Amino acid sequence: MNSIRPYLTWFVAALLLAVVAVGAMQWLGDHPQHNPTARFELAHPQGWATHRKLVVLAGDDAACFAAFERARAGYERRPVVGQGVCRASQRMVLTGNRLVPTMRPAHVAPGCAVTAAMALWTRDVVQPLAQRHFGQKVVELENLGSYNCRKIAGKQAQSQHSTANAIDISAFVLADGTRITLVGDWNDGDARSEFLHEVRDASCGLFSTVLSPDYNSAHADHFHLDMAARTAGWTVCR
Repeated sequence: MNSIRPYLTWFVAALLLAVVAVGAMQWLGDHPQHNPTARFELAHPQGWATHRKLVVLAGDDAACFAAFERARAGYERRPVVGQGVCRASQRMVLTGNRLVPTMRPAHVAPGCAVTAAMALWTRDVVQPLAQRHFGQKVVELENLGSYNCRKIAGKQAQSQHSTANAIDISAFVLADGTRITLVGDWNDGDARSEFLHEVRDASCGLFSTVLSPDYNSAHADHFHLDMAARTAGWTVCR
């Protein structure tokens, strides 16, 4: 009998592990936002795997544009520009203005993965905070551009702007015309300042990089947001 007990213990342990594994798989099936192997969908809530999926989309043009097509989100794909480290193949402009507030200037064409992240950012960060602080929606996002073939200032590394895998947001315009700017409202300590700081904080983890006026003087007038791919998936938020 004693010789059977070790085998029985291993059998019970294996059975329990199998039950846990089946339960985990079922849970992930019901919560695809936490499943890194599940297809990215714009309609999914944010989860543990959302950032990883967005980074993957930055390197997979077909999969990224397919996500917008499945969501029936209108967009226009812009021509590929540049070459080598400055080749931008995902540039796009949303049409119908359903997922992201109107961009000003309107011709800016960030990459598909950045645009997907901005759609979630608008839904889960910008609009809820605008409603909380001001009781109205953000209807326009002022930007300083997306594509720019250059290195990071003061460094040898290539900027994410070199592939349009970044966007610089300088101001938020509310439905009543109120304009909230990074350069004018970041340090005021009022509702506008609180809104901007909370937007920055809530953006961390969704984008790979979030840089604000707190980072350095070069970012005194904008948020830098990008979907850079980094070892182990670490993010920067300053």
